[in-house]
Amino acid sequence: MNFIEGEILYIDKPLGWTSFDAVKRLRGSLTRRTGIKKIKVGHAGTLDPLATGVMLVCTGRATKRIEELQAGVKEYVATVALGATTPSFDLETEIDATYPTEHITRDMVDEALSKFLGTIEQVPPSYSACKIDGQRAYHAARKGKEVELKPKTLVIDEIELLEYSQQSITIRVVCSKGTYIRALARDIGAALGSGGHLTALRRTRVGAVGIADCLSIPQAEELIAKVDIEYPADFVFPEN
Repeated sequence: MNFIEGEILYIDKPLGWTSFDAVKRLRGSLTRRTGIKKIKVGHAGTLDPLATGVMLVCTGRATKRIEELQAGVKEYVATVALGATTPSFDLETEIDATYPTEHITRDMVDEALSKFLGTIEQVPPSYSACKIDGQRAYHAARKGKEVELKPKTLVIDEIELLEYSQQSITIRVVCSKGTYIRALARDIGAALGSGGHLTALRRTRVGAVGIADCLSIPQAEELIAKVDIEYPADFVFPEN
């Protein structure tokens, strides 16, 4: 494999890791294998630490394709707890309010989900990497500051109810770049008059790449350690 010319590794990001953690780990493996200290490595599409699933890691000149790859349609499987909200819309923060759920029926959920199909406006979470005056929103949110973000236009191509109870639902979502599933959980909970927050998230597809195509971090490190390394004909090793 030619990691300088550019390769794209399909990774199943583990729970609890940031996207940067995964990139840093693989960059270290590539540095040890190639002998190049400053090899380029980047990822196409951030996943929160509490999310798992498909992440595309680009090396060398393939990092120039990151913007193109990020634009691909994403698919997620998400579990939403009903009857409670959190400031971050997921399990990063503690529950701040509770609501009744006895009124929720499966038909109500189906009707609520249908309202999110197509082109919609979504306000990103305050606990997000969106920038306000040059600063990431989550920096201000974690300090307890008020954060106001403008709605963004996005597209949800498919939304399917996989599991239902009055306390929790699991959904499959196919959506455009920029969709926050945490924010979708918030909005679904509000539409049901019960509040809601995300309790599990798995990205199952980016473009044409699915979970079945992905390697775990240990498998990717094993591949890097064993594969034959190629270098471009014009490549000059940097002086260490």
